[in-house]
Amino acid sequence: MLWIQLVTLLALVQFFFFGLLVGRSRVRQNVLAPATTGDPVFERYFRVQMNTLETLVVLLPSLWIAGSLWSPHWAAGIGAVYLVGRQLYLRDYVRDPRRRSLGYALSAGPATLLLLAALGGVAHGLLVGP
Repeated sequence: MLWIQLVTLLALVQFFFFGLLVGRSRVRQNVLAPATTGDPVFERYFRVQMNTLETLVVLLPSLWIAGSLWSPHWAAGIGAVYLVGRQLYLRDYVRDPRRRSLGYALSAGPATLLLLAALGGVAHGLLVGP
């Protein structure tokens, strides 16, 4: 389970880093708190952070459940794809939001796959037994 733990910690570090980027953009674009609108560049950083939070709510429990019911190495590998996808999403969304599709697919896809694996593992356990 160390690989699951590593991916979990990296996802949290990545989210924390995205928050720092939002703060830096807030200062650079002079968007005074508590405003969350006002400058397109700031709004892009903010949306990346919020979208990442939205996917983390699905990813992290699914990662742990799928990793405990199936292969933790397999689940961690899928989680690693998510991390790469989030970085691409950040890069592309901030540059041009219309280009975010690849990063979104590489992060939403793994989160969905892990959710389905977790649901399948739980269903299998309920129907067949451990």
